[in-house]
Parts: sequence; structure tokens; C-alpha cells
Amino acid sequence: MRFLRSSALTLATAACLPAQSLVSSLDEKISSALATSGAPSVSIAVVDSSQLIYARAFGKADMARDRAAETTTRYAVGSISKQFTVAALLMLQEQGKLSLDDKVARYFPHLTRANDITIRELLSHTSGYSDYAPQDYMIPEWTKPITPQTIMKDWAEKKLDFEPGTRWQYSNTNFVVAGAIFEKVAGQPLVAFLRDKIFRPLDMSSAGDCYAEPAPSDAVAYTRYALGPPRPALREGLGWMFAAGELCMTPSDLARWNIAFMERRILSAHSWDDFTRPVKMKDGKPTHYALGLSVGQLDGVPEFSHGGEVSGFLAKNLVFPGKGVAVVVLSNEDGISLSSPLADQIARLVFAAGPVPAAAPELQRIREVLEGLQQGRIDRALFTSNANSYFDDIALADYKASLSALGKLLSVTKRGEQLRGGMTHRTYDAQFEKKSLILNIYVTTQGKFEQFLAEDHI
Repeated sequence: MRFLRSSALTLATAACLPAQSLVSSLDEKISSALATSGAPSVSIAVVDSSQLIYARAFGKADMARDRAAETTTRYAVGSISKQFTVAALLMLQEQGKLSLDDKVARYFPHLTRANDITIRELLSHTSGYSDYAPQDYMIPEWTKPITPQTIMKDWAEKKLDFEPGTRWQYSNTNFVVAGAIFEKVAGQPLVAFLRDKIFRPLDMSSAGDCYAEPAPSDAVAYTRYALGPPRPALREGLGWMFAAGELCMTPSDLARWNIAFMERRILSAHSWDDFTRPVKMKDGKPTHYALGLSVGQLDGVPEFSHGGEVSGFLAKNLVFPGKGVAVVVLSNEDGISLSSPLADQIARLVFAAGPVPAAAPELQRIREVLEGLQQGRIDRALFTSNANSYFDDIALADYKASLSALGKLLSVTKRGEQLRGGMTHRTYDAQFEKKSLILNIYVTTQGKFEQFLAEDHI
């Protein structure tokens, strides 16, 4: 089967790509993996130096209608949703409304051993509650709607699989209970809270509940039997995934969360420590899991990761805070090992490429504008009407007075690049004889400067 790359988002013109060789290598690797797998589509986002550097979709979002996968196509992310449930609970803890060390009995005393199990044990899969959804295929029961209360009654009132805190066992039941605790304390739906506190602030406009808010443009779910062709997959009924795996979004929006995660935004420093600290069992043995996050290494590089699987979708999210790298791989077919190995391969390509300097013409253009500003002048043909209005007589005079006092411009180096507002947002370090500044620049698709700000920093 021949798969054509149906949608491509390139973050700069060919001359200014963060690494044309890296982009070409990624294109080749992903296209080959998709063709070999036979999956309908895959959509990728890559972050380097805490900037979105690559976002492309390959294949078909809907095979029956021959609809191409686009970078704006939403995919179910499955259990990657769990880290958003954790973030929501951490926010309630910051507000003093609960503690992760609260016993479950404070909220749902009728659940098994509720006096012995904490919220933290729910979020780290050390509670002992049995998993209501361990199967990797659709069972008849899942096609019918259900409520979190019914899941808790059927699965969290059973005998525990082990003593709380003594073993690690992945269980979606934990996160249904955790989500129900959140909604009881917050007094509002979990997804509504996430949209207000995380999705909107991070411009994650695509993120939402796959089951309650499906969109015609979403990727269609497929499955396969053994080595057979893609077959349309049944979806879980409303309520089954809840706080354990109900979200869908584009890879780029998940990448925005990854950037905020690496930069430790949204939550307090204490919350981030809680979030990412590996949990140990009562006997001191490691779980290799934090809260809604797997903790490990790839080729010796520390990583936080999580996979996601719901009917018809597979997902993988890798975050390497020490390198400022993150990789998102989303696909619309289950029953195949594609997302996890491909995510690892992409990460290795990014590691091997290393930091890539901006193209010489790009840097030379920035130098020329900056040196002109030291003299109080600009070539207005290079700027948009908005930017030209910003650089009035007062602005030019202040730029001349302050920048000329810094001495000779020694170097300009690129810090990062991402998409914003339909433009390319780039940041640079400008080193003068007496001080360094940060350049905060927006470039339109026509190549003009919509913004060119020289900013001080501590």
C-alpha cells in the first residue's frame, strides 16, 4: 500500500529550517515506518530546545472517504490523559481544597479499604484496585454508556489485588476514582476545568473529550486482526474512559503541554516536584512511575513518558527535560506496534542532530536590522505596517540611545523557533560588547517582520 504524506507543517522556509537534514531524516523515517506498518495514518510533533520544530501528518485520517490526515486532525491520546487528571488534582491541592495524601474514605467511604488508600496511591497505581479495562480489544460491555459511579461500584468495591502501597499494578480504575474525587471537590466537570486552567492558557485549542465532543474532522478509528488490513473499530461508550483516557487533541497541542511541562509552567514548584517524583513502594523498591507518568531512560537520557491506547488509536508521548526535547506520535489504528518504537527512533534522530544553528543568511539579516537600530534607523520595507507603527520617532530614538551604549554587536545566535498566530516566532541571543539581549521576533509568511523587539533579561 502506498502512503503519501498528505499534510506538512514546516516551521520555516527551506533556507531557515532548524535543520533541513533533520527534517528530511524525520520525513524518511516516518514515511518508511508508516508504509511498513500498514497503519492508515500517523501524526507527529517534535520539540527541541523547548520549541516546536516539526509537526507533520502522514497517511489517511479516514480511508473510506479518502480524507488525508492533517496537522489539525485530532487523535485520541488515551492514557496520556492521565497526566492532565494529575495536574487538575495538583491545582486543587494548591488551592487547599484537598491533599494527595488524603484517604479515599474522605470522599467515597464505601469503596474497598478506602481508609487505607490515598489519592497519591491512586495516581501512582499502588492502591490495589483492580483494572476494569485490561483488555487490548473491545469487549461488548464497553460499547454501552456507563457512569464513573457504576465503574467504582463494580470495580472499586471488589477485594483488592494487593495491600495498598506494596505493589505496582497499572489500573484505569485508579483514575476513575481520582477523577470522581476531583469533580466532587471542584464542583465541575474535569474537562471543563482542564479547558479553563490548562488548555486555553496554553493555546491547546483542539484538546477536548473525544466521546462527549466528537468532531467530523477527527481521525477515524481502525483496528486489525493479526496481519490483516485496517478495519473500522468500534468506540467505547460514553463514560468508560473518563479521567483515565477521554481526551483527544492534535500532536502540536500535546507538544504545547510538553513545553509547559519542561518549563514547569502552570503548576507551582512544589506541585511539579510532587508530579514528577518517582514513587516507591512501602518496602522502598522503585515503581519507575511518578504520578500519571512513567520514569525511565532512553539511551541513558532521563525521560518522562506515557503511552495511550483506546479502541482504534495508539499514542506515545516522550519528554526529555534535560535536553528540552519531546516527541509525540499519534496513530489511528490499534493492534500494531508503531507509536512507541517510532517515538524512540525519532528521539534518537533529534539527539544525534544536536543543536542546529540558524542559516547564515537569516543571522546576517538580523544583524543588519540590529546594527541599523543602533543608529536609529530601519529599512521599513522589511517590516509590516504594524511593526512600522511601533517604530515611531520615540522608539527609534530610544533604541539608538540604549543600543549604541552597548558597544559593538559581537554575535547573534538563535535560541528557538515555533509557530504562533500564523507566523514564525523566533528568539535570538544578541551579544554586544557590554551586555547581551534577547531578540523576540515574529516573521510573516511573506518574510516581513511583524515584531522585532530587543529585550533585557536577568
